[in-house]
Parts: sequence; C-alpha cells; structure tokens
Amino acid sequence: MLYHITDGTVTAGGSLILSHIDFEVHGREKIAVVGNNGAGKTTLLRLIAGELDLDRDDKRDGPGIISSRKLTIGYLKQQAFEDKGRTVEEELLSSCPFRESFAMERFEYEREYDILFTGFGFTKEDKKKRLSQFSGGEQTKIALIRHLLQKPDILLMDEPTNHLDIQAAEWLEQYMKQYEKAVVMVSHDRFFLDQTASVVYELSGKKLTRYPGNYTHYREEKRKALRIQTKAYERHQEELKRLNGLVERFKNKPNKASFARAKKKAMERMGQAEKPAEDDIHMFTGPLEPAFLGSKQVFEAEHLKIGYGRPLMELTLRISRGQKIGILGPNGAGKTTFLKTAAGLIPPISGEHSLGNQITIGYFDQHSSEFDSDKSVAKHFHDLFPSLTEKEVRSILGAYLFGGKEAEKRVSFLSGGEKARLVLAELLQSRPNFLILDEPTNHMDIRAKETLESAFRAYTGTILFVSHDRYFLSRVAESVLIFENQSAFYYPFGYEHYLERCRKAEKGEGIAAQIRAEEQALIAGMRGVPKAERHRLREIPEEEAYLDWKLGLILKRLVPARDRVMELTVSMDSLKERWLESEGFWNGEEWEESGSYESLKKELDIAWTDWHQRCLEWFDMAFEDEI
Repeated sequence: MLYHITDGTVTAGGSLILSHIDFEVHGREKIAVVGNNGAGKTTLLRLIAGELDLDRDDKRDGPGIISSRKLTIGYLKQQAFEDKGRTVEEELLSSCPFRESFAMERFEYEREYDILFTGFGFTKEDKKKRLSQFSGGEQTKIALIRHLLQKPDILLMDEPTNHLDIQAAEWLEQYMKQYEKAVVMVSHDRFFLDQTASVVYELSGKKLTRYPGNYTHYREEKRKALRIQTKAYERHQEELKRLNGLVERFKNKPNKASFARAKKKAMERMGQAEKPAEDDIHMFTGPLEPAFLGSKQVFEAEHLKIGYGRPLMELTLRISRGQKIGILGPNGAGKTTFLKTAAGLIPPISGEHSLGNQITIGYFDQHSSEFDSDKSVAKHFHDLFPSLTEKEVRSILGAYLFGGKEAEKRVSFLSGGEKARLVLAELLQSRPNFLILDEPTNHMDIRAKETLESAFRAYTGTILFVSHDRYFLSRVAESVLIFENQSAFYYPFGYEHYLERCRKAEKGEGIAAQIRAEEQALIAGMRGVPKAERHRLREIPEEEAYLDWKLGLILKRLVPARDRVMELTVSMDSLKERWLESEGFWNGEEWEESGSYESLKKELDIAWTDWHQRCLEWFDMAFEDEI
C-alpha cells in the first residue's frame, strides 16, 4: 500500500468536513473523488498534499496517515505560478533534476517535455513566451505539464480538463493510461473519469465509500447497492410492523403475556434501521413516446449549403425515425447553423431540405432558457399543460429534480442550468417527435445531466444534437455526424466507437465505417426501393447491383447475429432479476445459477464480437472505395 488514511477526521472553521474516513492508494492507481459541490473533495486533496492535518483523536489507534516510504506529492492548483515573468522553457527546465547538459536522462526529459507541450496544443515557438503572456487556462495546462514531467509518487489534480478542448482532453486521457505513477483527481468531466479512473471514492455525508472501476461502473454499483439497501430496509420495517402487531394483540392476554414480552424484546434487538438516502438522480424506466409517430423519413437534405452570407459547408443526408445523432466538429464548422437551418429558424444559402409528414419539432438552444417569470415552477408548468392534475404536475416535475420545495421556487430565482432543465422538461412533456438540441446540458451539475441523459435515452423519437459534454454524447448518441473541412461524415456507431476507430486510423488502420453523409443518403434511398422494382432503375449501374447483392449476403449473417445478442442479453437480465428478487438472495445464500449466468456472459461476449464484426464487414464492403 502506497498511502493510507485510517479513521481520519478534518474540521475547518469549526465545521466538520470529513468524518472518520478511510482512504487508500495502491501502486499506480488512478483514483477519482466524486461528490456534490461543498462535500469536501478539495479538502481531501489538501489533506493528502500535507496542507491540512487530521484532527487529534484519542479514540484513533495509530497516526492516522501512513505511507510505505517517503513520498513525493504534486498538487495541480488553479493558481499555478508565482513568477510569471519567466519563460515557459525557463520554468519547465528548472524542474529538470538532471543538470548535465548531455546526459541521456536530460535528453529523455526534454523529449518528454516536447511531447507534452505539443500534445496540449502549444507550438514549439510558445516555449520562448513569458508565462504572463498566456491566459489563466493556458497557465494551468503548463502547470500540469510541469507536474507530469516531475512524476511525483502521487499526483493530485483538481479539475484537470478545465480549459482543455476535446482534442487536448482526449490526448491527456491516452497519456494518463500509460502514466506510471498514482493519481488522485477531482473532476466533473465524467468521460475523462471513465477513460482514466480505476477506482472511485464517493464523498457523501462526510464519509468516503470506495468503488472499484471507472465512473460508469461506480454509478451502476451505487444504484445496485441502494436497491439492495432499500429492500433490506423495507423488510426490516415489515418485520417490525409484524412483531408490533403481535405485541399489541397479545400483551393484555395473561396466557400470552410472556409471548408478547419475547416479541417486544425481539423488536428492541432489531433496533431502528436507518432509511437509505435516496439517489438524487432520477432514472426514467419507461419509454417517453412522442404524441405522433410521424413519417419514417424525418429530415432530408440534398446539396444543402448553410451559412450566413457565405457557405460554411454543403451536405446531403437523410435522418430516419428514431435515430439519435450527435454532431461533432470544431468551433465555426457550422454545427449550430445546421441545427437552426434544420429547425427552419434561418434559410439555407442554396440546396433543398424538407421535413417528413407529421413531424413536430422541439428546439432548444442556450437562448431558450433566457426567460423570467414571477410564477412558481409548478404554476408555470401547470399553466403550460392545464389538462394535467396538480398531482401529475408534481410527479412530472419531481422526475426532472423539481420535487418538493424546488417546485415552489420562483422561476426568476432559478439558475441558468435549472431554467434549461425546466425548458427541456417542458419540451419532453409536449411530446414532439423530432428534438433539435444545441448544448442542452451546459451549466448543469452532474445529477441534472444524468437525469436528462436518462430521459433522452428513454425518448423514442428522433434527436439531432450538439454537445461538448463527451459523456453525454457517449450515453445518448447512437451515431455521430462529423463536420470538418466544409463537409460532413456520418459514422453509424456511437461516440466511443468512433474514437476507437480514430485511434486506429492514426496508426494507419483506416476508418472503414466512416461514411460521407451524401453516400449514406444515396444508399438509404436505393434500399427504400422494393426489390421487385429495382430492375426498372436503369440508372443503377451493374457494379452497384453487384454490390447490393454482396451486401445482401452479409445482411443474412448480420441480422441473426444481432438477434442472438439481444436474446442472450434478455436471458441474462431475466436470470439476474429472478435472483435479486428471490428469498435465497436476501438470506445470503449462494446463487445456484451463477454458473449459468457466467456461461451466458461468455456466450454474449462471443456473440457481440461476431455481430460487431458483421457490422464492420457490411460497411467495409459498402464503402471499400473510400478506404
């Protein structure tokens, strides 16, 4: 064990911040510390850094903090440099422990320095600039480079991806995976935590709880533990109620008095169980369905040029019912302009675009939440949907984290993120079948983001959206549209899959499944023609007919592979659900069907790999000329 806090308590300014916590760092673990704002995450980092001491505690055995040896600890803060008159090179080379100019170690240090400096988006010419010439965010990046070069035994990072664009954040993620020292980090960037963390500590109620795995695994385990605790609490309350009923029934009967006393003592031994704290993130379990199904083709564009005065880009594509498409691209590429054009808010420069029959749009951008009202949240919402009962209004608002007193707040007193959440709740309640969203989760905390992610995943309509929140992208987008170099590329899998294919492309393996949006529309249109009529399409050349025949052969293998994945997934979920609801589970017995579950899991891994391979085979075949 590299570092260990045992039964530690920290008080600051007369307030208890951390209470009897246990915290461990092993080897080169990458540890994420999560919790609500004000929970004490920064206090924990300062404690590890040696800036704070544990409270004296006569009940604690030992010193409270132990380490395997004398450790070096680096702490990345927002205010990073005292002397901002130095150049970057002077600052970073001053930290080099190897003074000999021609030493191999110094060569390795300077090479690593170059890799880090350019990896964070700086140019080599920036080395000669003074620190004062850089923005606060750039100075934080330089400070992070300094810490990474020093390689302390434990590196503490407070919001390391603040001020980083997506490319720099992705680069840091890959670097952290190979980083040879331990890291403890606090971050609201859930995607970064998912990619880098091997352990998550949750700080809640002044206590720390350790969860192995990344952020997504932590959330799943927490929900599972909460479900188990809640059922145990309910069983405890039911048993107390049963025993109390027996006591009340027999306490006044002489021949049953001893029996009643025994049951009363049993109740006393059981004690009062503490009710588990509810998860403050609401998960939507049922589908959120649009009021009208709408046509199968939701939106079509052909040679559509978008922009203001001059064209930013041209694209041709088709969006089908039920698709959830995230748009990626650098600032200025035309993402927001395209959303406004698709929503009919601004005209195109040229080209054609159209909506399908009975398509109703729900549009959201950052200006959507710029409104004020003296009404309460509940009154404002009820006025928009007068057919709802008061109870229904409260229930719906509660699902979007406006429960209890939150529903009584004046709308004008809400923060920007809270107003945005209210507007999105109104959009989903109005049940359009085509949502167009521009940065829907900006300025929201994690619980609000995860609640809305759950809602958008439950929504069965079509979504076209832009977001810089990569975790939101990975959870909601089932495919991505990439804007770059004044053109659009459609990628039929999710965001994480796209990143993996990009990494392979950098190694020279190519992105076989990246498709020009124009070609996606062309092929979708060809497939919309009934097979019996395809022979009449003289414009389809023989090579394309041959390609279509080959693709059909692959689809015959792809569809059963997909069905097998779905079948195994349902079987596993059913098996596990039966076990969690069984008497044996609650009595702590061994799971007799665990072997069957593991067997199904292995089959699912094989089936998923097969299905994935068939998908790639289809796209490789369809677009082999693009590879």
